[in-house]
Amino acid sequence: MEFRIMTESVLHQTLAQYFGFSEFRPGQEQTITQLVNGHSSLAIFPTGSGKSLCYQLTALQLPNLTLVISPLLALMKDQLEFLKSKGINAASLDSTLSREESQSVMQNVRNGSTKVLMISVERFKNERFREFIKQVPISMLVVDEAHCISEWGHNFRPDYLKLPDYRNELDIPLVLLLTATATKKVKHDMARRFDIKPEHIVQTGFYRANLDLSVYAYPEEEKVPALIGYLKQQTGAGIVYVTLQQQAEQVAKQLQAAGINAAAYHAGLDDGLRQSIQNDFMSNQKQVIVATIAFGMGIDKSDIRFVVHYDLPKSIENYSQEIGRAGRDGQFSECITLANLDGVATLENFVYADTPEQTSIQVLIDEIQSQQQHGLWEMQELSASKVSNIRLLALKTLLVQLELKGVIEAKYAFYADFRFKWLHTEHKILSLFDPNRQQFIQQIFANTHFKKVWGTVDIQAFEQQGQDRNRIVSALDYLHEQGLIELESKRMMQVYQVDESKLAQPDLAKELADYFIEKEQAEVKRIAAMLRFFELNTCLSYNLARYFDDINAPEQCGHCSACRGQVAKLEQSKSTEFPSDEALRNDLNALRQHLMQIGVAPSLAILTRFLTGMTSPLSTSSKFRQRAGFGCCTDIRYQAVLSKVKQLGFGA
Repeated sequence: MEFRIMTESVLHQTLAQYFGFSEFRPGQEQTITQLVNGHSSLAIFPTGSGKSLCYQLTALQLPNLTLVISPLLALMKDQLEFLKSKGINAASLDSTLSREESQSVMQNVRNGSTKVLMISVERFKNERFREFIKQVPISMLVVDEAHCISEWGHNFRPDYLKLPDYRNELDIPLVLLLTATATKKVKHDMARRFDIKPEHIVQTGFYRANLDLSVYAYPEEEKVPALIGYLKQQTGAGIVYVTLQQQAEQVAKQLQAAGINAAAYHAGLDDGLRQSIQNDFMSNQKQVIVATIAFGMGIDKSDIRFVVHYDLPKSIENYSQEIGRAGRDGQFSECITLANLDGVATLENFVYADTPEQTSIQVLIDEIQSQQQHGLWEMQELSASKVSNIRLLALKTLLVQLELKGVIEAKYAFYADFRFKWLHTEHKILSLFDPNRQQFIQQIFANTHFKKVWGTVDIQAFEQQGQDRNRIVSALDYLHEQGLIELESKRMMQVYQVDESKLAQPDLAKELADYFIEKEQAEVKRIAAMLRFFELNTCLSYNLARYFDDINAPEQCGHCSACRGQVAKLEQSKSTEFPSDEALRNDLNALRQHLMQIGVAPSLAILTRFLTGMTSPLSTSSKFRQRAGFGCCTDIRYQAVLSKVKQLGFGA
């Protein structure tokens, strides 16, 4: 693709014509100029500072499609509405679309009328999508929330690691990475993976002068009265963040009882109710949303006057992202944390729960060895998770690590099952094709087994007849797109090439286990760093900016609790005690006996996670929740519970 040198005046004309702005915000013009001149770029701007405009304006200057990877459906919807309001043809392919809507989107992408297509990274796992997108020329790949690609970032998503490969496969010449939160290590990791040069990293100041940061140490029982007292003085809208769904409901009810116009919001609510609550907040029908972190990423409300952390956030990165939703209009806004050490055990236990045991990793390695045929291993994530007792996110990370070590190589993914129902008669459908195609489609129909309305296509039988799988899938897709059949695909299978000599390395399971332990310790240290941050006696704003490699913030902002001399000292507001040794022994003995009966070794990790209430594929299938003792040590830190289990003589 040829890039043209864009003049400053052309960019400003486009900015005014399409977006109605007279000038760029800091960093935008540099980023856009680099892109239109052919340089892949990384843009690190604070939340609400106009990152999206960098790709939106650039897309108008490029000849072909701009493909945007976005982590959240709500974000896509907001950005699509904005683009359409500016007369820019944009669309998304996502799970909410009907068959007709998906067909229309794909047709408009094919014929070039759509300039911007938004998808989730998981869409690349869809065999049908990959066949479609290969046929479309793409000018630029945009990765929103790009810190997800870094193993050292706060929100690592293994699927993001595949994006550099997808970029190469699709021959996309230009990449734009966007994020608001990146430490120095994460920043360089992101740039390295996409060959972005240091001079093409654009980082504007992290510091925001309109945000007032305060940390107050409160015991748990005093939090609600303190929160009510604060909210009764507020006239603007705001968000109160909590850790757990149940807590969101409880706190919202207490606020409502005190006469505050509040609502709870979390992932456990019905989709329609969540949308209704969000709409009420956006239109100022609700003043306060009490939410888990499920709320926020898709919220583009500029006049949020306060963000309260009722519980500790997960990390400094999460904290900065969440307070970044306040005061996007540039007006004074408050960010308050009501802190104690009660929730630390919960935060740490989330981390420990995702660390697979070495024995579980070995089970997966053995599974690959036994299941691979002719160097190819077909796997389904949910089944592999159950077999190995490794949680899904950790399993995805493990598979990526095996790829990075060259043990396996992702070849392709496919749906194991295709089924369809007739929207026209078989005779009518066949009559629409010439004899050659008619014969092939007739073969598909002949290898379809119907149960009442739906028929399952026996693709394996087809392949045994020497037919090409891709041709079958393309034919089914075509029939679906033409409205002749309704097609469904399910049970995603992933196919990997296996290097058997590397798989057989004796220390492989230990190396992988060590990697996860290193990652686990990094996450625990991240929590410790956050606790230290909240107890600082020097400027919070300055230290927050330095954490994100911004060296230009003032050393004393004058508008944070530390600058006002209000230094927080976090404490445990209630003493946490173990159940009696006798009760613990009885519960653990009963669990150990059950595990031995089902052929599972009762490891230290399994027993400790049982007491701390952590879930796993094994705990779900064996209904641990129904057993006496499950979660009886939820409020106690993992390492203390582990020591107790050892002291009681278990897991040796």
